[in-house]
Order: sequence, then C-alpha cells, then structure tokens
Amino acid sequence: MPATRSARTTARLGLVALGATAATFALPAMTSDASSLNHDLYKLRRCESGNNWHADTGNGYYGAYQFARSTWHGLGYRGRPDRAQPQTQSDAAIKLHSRSGWRPWPSCARKEHLR
Repeated sequence: MPATRSARTTARLGLVALGATAATFALPAMTSDASSLNHDLYKLRRCESGNNWHADTGNGYYGAYQFARSTWHGLGYRGRPDRAQPQTQSDAAIKLHSRSGWRPWPSCARKEHLR
C-alpha cells in the first residue's frame, strides 16, 4: 500500500505515527539527541571536575559541572551544587545548556569540542 501524503510528511519530519490519523497521534521519533547530550555532559563533567559530583576545590565553583552558587540559585536550586544529588546537578546542567548552550563552560567546551 503506498504511503499517503500525510504519512510521507510525518516520516520526513521525523515523527512516528500511532493509529490511523498521523496528525492526531504523532510523537517525536526516537533520536540519538538525548544520548548524545548525555555523552557530552559526561565529557563536560570529566573535564570540569574529574566526574566528581562532590567537587569543592575552594575556587568558588561546585559539583560535577562546577556551578557558581549564583548560577545554581539563578536556576532555581537551593544550597550548594556539590551537596545535591547527581540527577539534580545534571538537570541543572541541562537547564543551563538549554538557555546558554556550552558558553557557561568555555574552556572545557572548547577542549572537548562541544557544540
């Protein structure tokens, strides 16, 4: 059976159709974007803190992603990043990345070729 125009459009846009009406039940197709971001965040953590979630070297930056306290609080979190759970630190890094890309981590972004 040939694909309908709607099905071809859905496929071209990277959507997965569920049910008879693609427009009604379209979901994003599985991509490697999330996996790629997770890998990039690992490289960033490794560069910033040696992948140490509890990093506090006395330089005013804390946790695996080396957040300044002002940045951490500006993202809506309390306390210090190095005392937060790993998932919370990663959520904060994703939130900051979605706002500013890799600019908050210029040295490691350059070193790790993050774009």
